[in-house]
Amino acid sequence: VIIAEKLYDSSYVATHTEGFEELKARTAHTTPEAMAPICGIDADRLREVARGYATAGSAMIFWGMGISQHTHGTDNSRCLISLALLTGNVGRAGTGLHPLRGQNNVQGASDAGLIPMFFPDYKPVTDAETRTKYEEFWGSQLDPDRGLTVVEITEAAYDGDIKAMYIMGENPAMSDPDQQHARAALANLDILVVQDIFMTETAAFADVILPASAFPEKDGTVTNTDRRVQMGRAAVPMPGEARQDWWIIQELANRMGLGWSYTHPRDVFAEMRMVMPSLTGISWQRLEAEDAVTYPCADETSPGRDVIFGEGFPTPTGRGRMTPAEVLPPAETPDEEYPIVLTTGRLLEHWHTGSMTRRSTVLDAIEPEPEVHMAPETLQGLQVEPGALVRVVTRRGEIELAARVDPKLPSGLIFVPFCFFEAPANYLTNPALDPYGKIPELKFSAARIEVATEAAE
Repeated sequence: VIIAEKLYDSSYVATHTEGFEELKARTAHTTPEAMAPICGIDADRLREVARGYATAGSAMIFWGMGISQHTHGTDNSRCLISLALLTGNVGRAGTGLHPLRGQNNVQGASDAGLIPMFFPDYKPVTDAETRTKYEEFWGSQLDPDRGLTVVEITEAAYDGDIKAMYIMGENPAMSDPDQQHARAALANLDILVVQDIFMTETAAFADVILPASAFPEKDGTVTNTDRRVQMGRAAVPMPGEARQDWWIIQELANRMGLGWSYTHPRDVFAEMRMVMPSLTGISWQRLEAEDAVTYPCADETSPGRDVIFGEGFPTPTGRGRMTPAEVLPPAETPDEEYPIVLTTGRLLEHWHTGSMTRRSTVLDAIEPEPEVHMAPETLQGLQVEPGALVRVVTRRGEIELAARVDPKLPSGLIFVPFCFFEAPANYLTNPALDPYGKIPELKFSAARIEVATEAAE
């Protein structure tokens, strides 16, 4: 619509982007009429939204896991980037692309290099020059190969290629797809160390459990999707034998002969600043004084830049790259045996796997038990009442839980939150990966619903 009706920002496209002609050619057939049956949105509605976005003085795109947790999740994100570039909604106040992170420090962890194919500040581990710089700084030889992502690690543990695992603040026995396979992988390890604040489902597989500290018990920073580095301060003492996470890691490192000597998170932050240009101008002292600073900063007296990419992009040409993508099917599609689409996610009241929020009596009283959300017509087809016990089945497993009517869901789609250990939704989900981002297809599985025996009787 935007290209066909010439609603794109031709000046911005000409001076700030590349790949427009290929995008134009490869999207010529993706008319609203062609896309309506695929995306389930009326063609006129698609035109209305496209025109509204393209003609707005400024527009933002926010997205969450529903975009990325597919076998074509990277393509989905690239399409949103192309849309913003096409309309010039980049590099100005009130514009941009903003992935809504699942936790308060996903951005900060990624910036610091907690991605298996990157060093800090997203420098590829395969780049020899970058690797040499870090080897000289740390005085240690670094692996030149890209590491494994979460699902790949699970697969390697299942196959016996990984013998030991150290898991901090994560609950893969609930959050990984195809749970029967994932839990078998954990059980196959020679040793599993879990560092957490509660006994999680994953901790049940552990040989060693290390008592970590919770957010209100520690000093340190978090960085959110807006690039704001925020200072957190300990408000309450740690209970029992709990210890600071950095202290536990350092004690392990020193028992392995590494000789680390950090005394406080400020020491770690100071080292990060030495190898991360993104933290230029953001000292620990400044954060203590200002509470939060947005990067990038020119120096310690300059305010952070709220808007970036106004002058160009970090690409060889300085231009933003439009990347066409084909419409691809999910790894598995509904058929006669599994005619319904299952998607998963969180509830307002319960975060992630529920290891914290389900221990909150107030929150758990609001959403106390697992339910499968479905459209009224889906429930009518089962010929049961709301609250009746039903069984959700996929190619990987089955769970039993109560039926719940949700008029906002379309027919043919069901939703199961993944925070309930009594009916773990990820017993059902598909571990198929996006070939680029290596993210599993948690948001789309072919399923069927059956009336449980108890409900039928």
